[in-house]
Amino acid sequence: MIAPQPTAPARPENDTIPLPAPGRTGESPSLVACPDCDLLNRLDGPAAATLLCARCGAVLRRHRPNSIDRTLALVVAALLLFTLANAFPFLAMKSGGFVQETTLLSGVQELWRQGLRLLAALVFCTCVLVPAAQLTGLLTILLPLRLGRRPPPGAARILRLVQAAAPWGMMEVFMLGILVALVKLGHMATIVPGVSVFSFAALIVVMAAAFSTLDPPLLWARLDPRP
Repeated sequence: MIAPQPTAPARPENDTIPLPAPGRTGESPSLVACPDCDLLNRLDGPAAATLLCARCGAVLRRHRPNSIDRTLALVVAALLLFTLANAFPFLAMKSGGFVQETTLLSGVQELWRQGLRLLAALVFCTCVLVPAAQLTGLLTILLPLRLGRRPPPGAARILRLVQAAAPWGMMEVFMLGILVALVKLGHMATIVPGVSVFSFAALIVVMAAAFSTLDPPLLWARLDPRP
């Protein structure tokens, strides 16, 4: 990777190029603010290149090949796993001939019934509502683009909400808490993980892969194709 220079540099061999700072020409180039130093840069590099800030070298755009196809496939897989994670028992506890099964939603209901309403709302929002909203929003945007159709009205707002909701998805924390509970309750009763546990674990991996292949600048360009 070549260190960026404020002047127009030569293109390096690894397709990683620093962007020139905006000039005073009569054109209206596509501008993006650097997330590190706030310098406005022109997005005038080739589509298959990783673009860097002209001042600090921060990555402004990273090329992700077949982003829409790959992300859409992962989103569909994540929706299937999300359905399995909420439809089947999460854990089964066996003690003294008594078997009690619980699902993710029944666990939220039990927390609410015991008066832990804030915790129940937090678990529901971070492990059910936010992932469902993110996956549904991405499917609403990506499927029309894949079929060559125009996204529905409000697609830009949906994408903005999907990006804003990303920090609130805490399925990894919830899964870690389940593993800790399994270890601590192992000497008190027999804990049998259900189908939902494995689906939930796979869902975490698939969603992480979907967001890593997502190319937000490409989606914004498709949703707002201004010159």
